[in-house]
Amino acid sequence: MSHSTARQLVDEGLYRRKSAIDRDHVPVSKESSGPSVVFVPGFMQSAEAWADVAERLPQRYPSVLLRHSEHEREGRIAEIAAAAAEVDGDVVLCGYSLGGRLALNAAVRDPSRYAAVVVLGAAAGIDEPVSRAARHAADEKLAAWMETQPIDKIVEIWERQPLFADQSERLIEAQRPGRMSQDPRSLALLLRTAGQGTMEPIWGRLQTLDIPLLALAGARDERYRRASRRLAAEAPRGYSAVIEHAGHAAHLQRPGEFADALLAFVDERVRSVEPVDQDRG
Repeated sequence: MSHSTARQLVDEGLYRRKSAIDRDHVPVSKESSGPSVVFVPGFMQSAEAWADVAERLPQRYPSVLLRHSEHEREGRIAEIAAAAAEVDGDVVLCGYSLGGRLALNAAVRDPSRYAAVVVLGAAAGIDEPVSRAARHAADEKLAAWMETQPIDKIVEIWERQPLFADQSERLIEAQRPGRMSQDPRSLALLLRTAGQGTMEPIWGRLQTLDIPLLALAGARDERYRRASRRLAAEAPRGYSAVIEHAGHAAHLQRPGEFADALLAFVDERVRSVEPVDQDRG
């Protein structure tokens, strides 16, 4: 596959895609007054991608940053569940892109394990069969290319995609060490097993998700703004919100605003005993 063809595959949107616990941002203890937040990173991200958000949460909400050791769908969902099981008390899942998709699947499979789920730049799958098949074929082509390339070439192509056009060079450079730490074959395996063309859509199953769900999207990420509204509409206790002045990776571009939205949601929808009178969506 040529350099230009590889870049085209990424540009067409093949970025919409991170178990061992990496570290606790704040020690999780029985004295904590609120739920712990388990942060799930996205495709080609390290656990530290969530650090700027986690640092902004108050101590009553301890943070667990997840570093995956598995690189296929079922292994990662199992790692999410294992991380939640190690926490004393309630757990709020918070995932970005592929990590958000995995968090949704984990919550739908075992909603009693989690107090709430928050996703950023994620959807519940591609429910149109033809579109899903086309995406599957494209993902396979990209995965096959990744297997033949050194990680620096993959990262070079990845960082040039339109997805990151609204990010500063400084922000892109800050993410580079996490991307460079990835293994090309592991990335290919993850794409083949957890890419949007491979995973079955779970839109219909969201009706059974009887825990609060917050779907977030950056204001400039129109595709996932639409997805966030649909997630909020499908889930019985679903809500959506927009992070202003941000694109797909709003947690990196606007960590303060993202932390504020997460904190407000947990305060009002997870911890409060009495329902809060607030419009959904």
